[in-house]
Amino acid sequence: MDIRLVLADDHPIYRDGVARTLEDAGDIAVVGQAQDGEAAVMLCRTLAPDLVLLDISMPKGGGIGALTQIMQMEKPPLVAMLTASEDEGYLMQALRLGAAGYILKGVGASELVELVRDLAAGRSYVSPGLAGRLLVAMRGKPAGTPPSPLADLSRREEDILKLVAQGLSNKEVGRKLDIQEKTVKHYMTSILQKLQVRNRVEAAMMAREHLKG
Repeated sequence: MDIRLVLADDHPIYRDGVARTLEDAGDIAVVGQAQDGEAAVMLCRTLAPDLVLLDISMPKGGGIGALTQIMQMEKPPLVAMLTASEDEGYLMQALRLGAAGYILKGVGASELVELVRDLAAGRSYVSPGLAGRLLVAMRGKPAGTPPSPLADLSRREEDILKLVAQGLSNKEVGRKLDIQEKTVKHYMTSILQKLQVRNRVEAAMMAREHLKG
């Protein structure tokens, strides 16, 4: 029986290429494609796939937001992140939330097909370079140390949050870090989710309390 798969990525050309690669394998059916987090969750609810591949940096909640909601379903599908992000914060958060895999976008077509088959068969996967860093990150935390609320933030998110805490707008933050304003917005969505705060004011207050420098 075919592996029924939902693919979520906000880059149509990349998404179409991955979908074609998986369909060509013969035993994988891409039953739905989404371009943002909300659409991915909706497709999971309506199509009940076996496996979902989520990009992390998408609009409307992104991959982490979608993963959180999918895992709250009565019978959640298997979920793996398919992302360009090598950030340990995202990796640890995804695994903690219940992702079965974390695949980097540089993976070859035939390897991706094999990974999808492995994941559908119940095996988990983390890209090799990241697996080593994950172990180092986990060993580096002394037992009994209370985690900082900002522990899940990536280095880039910390940089953005520091500037927001100084009162800069998304446009000013983008100019300062040489990234687009919409990219800053994506990061801010992720920061608010990770910190579990409602708006940038609460995020800035938390930053002033916990961030140094």
